[in-house]
This record gives sequence, C-alpha cells and structure tokens, in this order.
Amino acid sequence: MSLHNLDYLYRQTIMAYAQHPHHYQPMLGTENYHIRKYNPTCGDVIDLAFNIDHDIVTDIHFYGDGCAISKSSASIMTDLVIGKNTSQITQLVDQFSKMVRGEAGNYNALGEAQILSGVTKFPTRIKCATLAWHALAELLAIEK
Repeated sequence: MSLHNLDYLYRQTIMAYAQHPHHYQPMLGTENYHIRKYNPTCGDVIDLAFNIDHDIVTDIHFYGDGCAISKSSASIMTDLVIGKNTSQITQLVDQFSKMVRGEAGNYNALGEAQILSGVTKFPTRIKCATLAWHALAELLAIEK
C-alpha cells in the first residue's frame, strides 16, 4: 500500500470515529467520577465520566464539542480502557503521551489509538488528540 493510500486510510478512520463516536453520551449523573476539560487553543470541550468497580473501569463515556481529532481520540480511548484496571490505564495514558510527542517506542498496546501518531507532524493538533487522555489521567488521580 502506498504512503498516500495509507494516509487516506488513517484520515478516513479518524473521520469515521469522529462522525460516529463510541461511548458518546451526555452525563447521566450516576457516574462515580466526572471531569470537564477545555482546550483554549481551539475551543474543544469534553466531559468525561467513568465508573470503577474493584479497580476496573466498567463504564466510560464522554460528551462535548470538539474537532474530529479530539472526538476520535476520545472515542478510541474509551473503547481501549473499558475492562482495564487503573494501573493498566495509567500505562496506556503514559504511552499515548509519549507517542504523540514523537518519542520512539513500542505502542502496540494502544491498538487503534496508534493512528493518532501522525499528530506529531502538527504540533497545534497534539492538544486536540490529548484532551480526553489528560482528562482521564486527572480522573485517575482523583480516584486514587
């Protein structure tokens, strides 16, 4: 597959997640943990909430207004963390941060989130890709 076709596939995947995000719903008021984050650079806003039972994330969802990268990143992230414990999630957050900063490493554990590695070419978009992940890290810090 040519590099052009691969870039096109990545863009299409990001757009698919943005147009039909997983775990996208308003806050219910029944969540154990909730946070709102704002990206002043571009105006993205996200509400992120999850429930934890015996150190396992049993439910997670987000809501808000954001660009395609922000929304697709949140969608991919929510898929990735359901069923994982807080230690595993903390490692994923750390790996994602390193990946989007362009640090070399093995990021296979991030699954489809690896498609967002291309934001390293667009420094202003890194904050869009990491907004939900920073929210998740803050929620995990509160939970502990």
